[in-house]
Amino acid sequence: MRAISIIVAILGLASLVFGVLFIVQAGSADKTLAEELKPLMTSEVNAKYDAVTPKQRGIMAQEEPKIQAGQAAPSDMYNYLTVQRTALGLARANIGMIQFVRTSGVIDIIVGLGLILAGYALMKKAPAA
Repeated sequence: MRAISIIVAILGLASLVFGVLFIVQAGSADKTLAEELKPLMTSEVNAKYDAVTPKQRGIMAQEEPKIQAGQAAPSDMYNYLTVQRTALGLARANIGMIQFVRTSGVIDIIVGLGLILAGYALMKKAPAA
């Protein structure tokens, strides 16, 4: 019983360490992304993406049939909006991943603390050998 309680506590400690590492990495990634997006703030990415998407789709609807038929090349505005929409979409995905990693870190810390306490409780209940 004592060995199981030690294993549970070690797993809890490992989970706690991973949780702290996840939170630290999410903070570092958040800073890097904020620097890469300047002058745009990370809180403005969704609104900017939502503003660019209908413009890009409208131009795409006009130009894409001729482009596919080989009758015309994409306009500069079409290329610009497509690249902007793609970049903003990637930024949105990165923001979501950062939030997921941060949330996973918090959950790992909570689980780790629970496992450490459970291991401690099991050790107290274990009969002395």
